Amino acid sequence: MKGPGRIWLDGVRHLPSPNADERPPGTAVDLLVIHNISLPPGHFGDGQVQAFFTNRLDPLAHPYFASIADLTVSAHLLIERDGTTTQFVALDRRAWHAGQSTFCGRDRCNDFSIGIELEGTDDLPFSDIQYDRLADLTLRIRTLFPSIGDDSIVGHSDVAPGRKTDPGPHFDWDRLHTMLAAGGSRATPRG
Repeated sequence: MKGPGRIWLDGVRHLPSPNADERPPGTAVDLLVIHNISLPPGHFGDGQVQAFFTNRLDPLAHPYFASIADLTVSAHLLIERDGTTTQFVALDRRAWHAGQSTFCGRDRCNDFSIGIELEGTDDLPFSDIQYDRLADLTLRIRTLFPSIGDDSIVGHSDVAPGRKTDPGPHFDWDRLHTMLAAGGSRATPRG
């Protein structure tokens, strides 16, 4: 499914976000940015992240929501704690995930990156199924965008240092890179 606004992955839920636009003409996608998110912070599985990315977050539902209700952000993909995966933005479009950012001397990382959110916080490890899904999705994305190399899979903290800390100290970069080298989640021992 290629073409402008057409790269939607099979096997994931599709929930289009209005918080996206076209990438600058001729821009190659060569960066993958990994984030973490939970709304409210530390709460999981209640659909608030999905509401936030689709501008449906009720600012009265929690005191924290009032501080972010006016933000218009998105990511290409969200992987929940149980592995449920939602795509919000077609991979060939620009999602609004990295904000003010720089990578290898290039500003505006949203222009040339794909953003994947993991449901989580800086304070907790991520689930096995999240690593499985992340590795599998990364391999699929790299098939579509082969210019995304191992050295261009980074955290939000790498493109917005001092401003962002995610995916946080509990994210296991070695585990992800080992899984990618071995071909994805099939390499993860079960049990």
